[in-house]
Amino acid sequence: MAKLALYVPLKAKPGKESEVAAFLKSALPLVEAEAGTLTWYAIEEGPGQFAIFDTFDSEADRQAHLDGQVAAALMAKASDLFSEPPKIHKLSLLAAK
Repeated sequence: MAKLALYVPLKAKPGKESEVAAFLKSALPLVEAEAGTLTWYAIEEGPGQFAIFDTFDSEADRQAHLDGQVAAALMAKASDLFSEPPKIHKLSLLAAK
């Protein structure tokens, strides 16, 4: 079972919703190349509200993801796509199926 996770809520700037969705979909191949990222979800929570949720076995794997290409691209595009800076929540998983 994965032990650690990240949850990153993202609020699209008005009119940028389709660009945010396209950006998140385009990140999938980058994440697929990360051996330590067990699961990765790009989520649309509601109008203009998106999020990323991913899981890891170790802190080293989680940190590698945070130091990787997806995080760099996310931060590079943040001011253009999002109405507020992404907030990265580091979580510990208690149970999973």
